[in-house]
Amino acid sequence: MKPVFMCYPKCTTCRKAKKFLEAHEIDFTERHIVEDNPSAQEILKLMDRYDGPPRRFFNTSGMVYRERGLKDQVPNMTKEEMAEELATDGMLVKRPQLHLKDKVLVGFKQEEWEKALGIEG
Repeated sequence: MKPVFMCYPKCTTCRKAKKFLEAHEIDFTERHIVEDNPSAQEILKLMDRYDGPPRRFFNTSGMVYRERGLKDQVPNMTKEEMAEELATDGMLVKRPQLHLKDKVLVGFKQEEWEKALGIEG
């Protein structure tokens, strides 16, 4: 399975992550997080492969997150409710993401990505 790089092209962190993948010659499929937002079912499957709390899938610094007042709502949501909310707008979803066969990386932390991809730092 080729890794899926889910991003928002205008995001500077996404551009940095993409350059990282290209510099290490990682073959990946790029997916625009807003034009092709994941469904609630897909988000639930991604959450199952993610080694962290489901709330980390939210783009907490985004305008949509703040406009909807989700800061106070998310801590009380079930995983399913979070997935339903995230599926409504790609700008709510934390990016970039890298979907690998057995895990999902949320946000770009170079050391974490190197480890997951078997790249020497």
